[in-house]
Amino acid sequence: MRESFRRGWFPCLILFGLLLWATFSAGQATKKNPAPATGGEVERATNLAESGHCVEALPLLRRAIRQTADRDLKKKIGLEGLHCAMTHGNPYDSLDFLAVLSREFPRDPEVLYASTHAYSDLSMRASQDLAREAPFSFQVHELNAEALEIQGRWDEAAAEYHRILDINPMLPGIHARLGRALLSKPQPSPAELGQARKSFEEELEIDPRNATAEFVLGQLAADAKDSATAIRHFEKATKLDVSFMEAYLGLGTALNSAKQFAEAIPALETYEKMAPDSPTGHYQLAVAYAGAGRREDSNREAALQRQTSAELETVKRKAAIAQEKQTSTEAPPAEPK
Repeated sequence: MRESFRRGWFPCLILFGLLLWATFSAGQATKKNPAPATGGEVERATNLAESGHCVEALPLLRRAIRQTADRDLKKKIGLEGLHCAMTHGNPYDSLDFLAVLSREFPRDPEVLYASTHAYSDLSMRASQDLAREAPFSFQVHELNAEALEIQGRWDEAAAEYHRILDINPMLPGIHARLGRALLSKPQPSPAELGQARKSFEEELEIDPRNATAEFVLGQLAADAKDSATAIRHFEKATKLDVSFMEAYLGLGTALNSAKQFAEAIPALETYEKMAPDSPTGHYQLAVAYAGAGRREDSNREAALQRQTSAELETVKRKAAIAQEKQTSTEAPPAEPK
């Protein structure tokens, strides 16, 4: 459960980049389409970019990427434009190229690699601007806390969230993040578990529609063998967010623990539709069917549980073999005796 609520710094960078791209693209949609770029302009633009004359190249590349039909050339123009924008003091000019590259080459590893670094750099620049323009704002503390979390420095991250609450104790989301930091520790003490529970309860006082807070409180209750409280929180989470599949699994599992097998079936069937490859879902549904006297359905789910477990183990084994091969190829040669 703890891993589900850790949020890394790097994914935040990517999300921020995507938001930047979406905002930029919306603005670009209102502009008139430029006149088609000629073959000579395309060649001149790429030559200028390759020779480092990015100031002159960028306007030409920006027009060429939207007018060129050749996919290989479009990709080259996009990557050249992206490189120029990110390395010559015009990082936000990269959004035009990122929009086209992301749409036209969504699975290209070279494009994805370049985009990852571009979004990361854009987000880092924005965070530096924030620190410079508003050094005492709660947003700066929030960025610091997120960075500390990805480093596993949970106590320091919690201290940053406390500082935010000192600034604004009614700020939505911060109590929940404080609770998440406490629960993310390798072995939280009983006192820290109690403080985390209190943080999520305080979050719900500020934001009663926070499905994640309801879910975590449900999981904490389930861990404490308090099925009635767990059921109440999980059920509320499914009502607040009908797509929250882990909440359906939590609800069904808690109902099974309370021997309310017939009531568990709808939640577990909903979860199974969302996660058909989950061995845990099939197992819990088999338990619920068996408890409700539906033996044939229970046997079917038990068979699916064994099948999905075997498939999952096969995937893990292949991944481990691939990792071992990669490690062996990267290992330095042994010194001669």
